[in-house]
Amino acid sequence: MTNLRLEPGTPAPDFSLLDQDGTPVTLADLRGQKTVLYFYPAAMTPGCTTQACDFRDSIASLEGAGYRVVGVSRDEPAKLAKFRDRDGLTFPLLSDPDHAVHSAYGVWGEKMNYGKVVEGVIRSTFVLDEQGVITVAQYNVKATGHVARLRKTLGVDA
Repeated sequence: MTNLRLEPGTPAPDFSLLDQDGTPVTLADLRGQKTVLYFYPAAMTPGCTTQACDFRDSIASLEGAGYRVVGVSRDEPAKLAKFRDRDGLTFPLLSDPDHAVHSAYGVWGEKMNYGKVVEGVIRSTFVLDEQGVITVAQYNVKATGHVARLRKTLGVDA
């Protein structure tokens, strides 16, 4: 559990995770382009599907503004591949089964779930600049409407 909260101006914690195809992806691989790195609880659940599909539907405007999108969850690569294929997702999904990267970003900890305090993934989004420095850090975001609010924050048109 963590009380860590990353702030804008902080270098993003380094990582190396497998994507939905089993290919390693590192923070260094993301340098050179602005990146929306979002953490979600579980593939193929209603809220996470809504959020992923919102990113999918906004990918042209985000990419047009110079952003790439990368999702991270605790799901294994095979489940992430199924999620990608089922919902036509066009961006990488990374697997962090031991939640080490979640912890490094401060997105693993206590949260409220149906009125009870539980330990788990805190749905969060980070925007990284071309050098891997955090420019936006949003914790405890809601799945529905999040992408539209993020696009507004970034000044990205629909």
